[in-house]
Amino acid sequence: MSNISPQKRLSSLLPFGLFLGLFLGTGLALTWQGVDFAFYQLPASIAIIPAILLAMFIGKTPLEQQINQFISGAGHPNIITMCLIYLLAGAFATIAKTTGSVDASVAVGLAVFPEQLILPGLFLVAAFLSTAMGTSMGTIAVIAPIALGFTENAQMDASLVAGTIISGAIFGDNLSIISDTTIAATRSQGAHMKDKFRVNFKFALPTALLCLVILTFLGEPMSLTEQNNQAIVGLLPYIAILVLALLGMNVFVVLIIGILIAAFIGFLTSDYSLSQWIIDINKGFANMQDIIILSLFIGGLSELVKQQGGLAALTHFIEKLARKISPNNKKRAASIGIASLAFNCNFFTASNTVSIIVTGETAKQLAKDGGLTPAESASLLDIYACINQGLLPYGAQALLLGATLHISPLAVVSYAFYPILLFFISLIAFWQLTQPKK
Repeated sequence: MSNISPQKRLSSLLPFGLFLGLFLGTGLALTWQGVDFAFYQLPASIAIIPAILLAMFIGKTPLEQQINQFISGAGHPNIITMCLIYLLAGAFATIAKTTGSVDASVAVGLAVFPEQLILPGLFLVAAFLSTAMGTSMGTIAVIAPIALGFTENAQMDASLVAGTIISGAIFGDNLSIISDTTIAATRSQGAHMKDKFRVNFKFALPTALLCLVILTFLGEPMSLTEQNNQAIVGLLPYIAILVLALLGMNVFVVLIIGILIAAFIGFLTSDYSLSQWIIDINKGFANMQDIIILSLFIGGLSELVKQQGGLAALTHFIEKLARKISPNNKKRAASIGIASLAFNCNFFTASNTVSIIVTGETAKQLAKDGGLTPAESASLLDIYACINQGLLPYGAQALLLGATLHISPLAVVSYAFYPILLFFISLIAFWQLTQPKK
């Protein structure tokens, strides 16, 4: 592989371009034609198949070796972890809805928050939980069933609700000191956790406040299609999983306990039966079939692209480009390079943690050459990897919310205000920080 030029290795990124062109292009074209559920006409799990075949066609190694690489990528621990979360989240959402817990949570939510503050309230809950848990996926798995209740019972825009939740989840994932992205960023750059937090917080706080203002203005009157007087006991599954999550319990254990509590409440308060419980678990699993298949395929395709040198070539290209953009300001060039590395690499891995690990060494060298502190380079890596992750329609977060709320993944990210705002605020802030001193 070392004998292949970086320019030629960039061609191994073409399969992802094909995938995005097919999935997004078809969906947008059908939307303009007025087709209902346009993005469901060509599911992402089908659109990615030609991309996988293209990756294997342009690969230089034997087909059997490429198949093994694909299987290795699909079986990566991060991919399997996501798939298991999908299954448990799907089962919990289905059971909570059947047993009335979703209706109870909506009723209480509407009673606690004024109509205009439902969206800011959802953002704050997601942001707090994600910061405490250190995982956007775990946060979304817990909150998505509640969000489903708001979209169905309170007739709220599902896209807006999904964007609000993914915004809060990305806030915590980026800022939490126990997040895997934070740990990967600080370790790869040799930064202290507290120093990275201080740098990161300067951008995260004003972005979150601006996001809250926007969500407040977007709030609109709601009409309940059905008023459910479910007893407060219906809230117990959510209270339990929120408390357990905040105590640091493993997300798998949290979701299993939530499934058991929701079923137990159904047994006590209604005619919910063991056979229905089994049916709901199976239904919840089935609802996640498409996103599990897509996640496995993305993991395999990412590994093929990595093995063919695509990610290494991308890193090399961005490093050279950054230095050309700002040849007289090494600090600014380093900032641009690190941010671009994390942001662009995440397109081809669909995992902010993996993208940070892949680009960590190059980012560290850029930071050293440009005079950035380890905390600054770690913040740049974490911020821009999380921004991209919050805007990817084929990212795990958007897929889980889309499957739960029954909307397209593109609709989920269309109202993800926090990562969009963070992109511009952090860009302006780092541009000012790297201004030459007079």
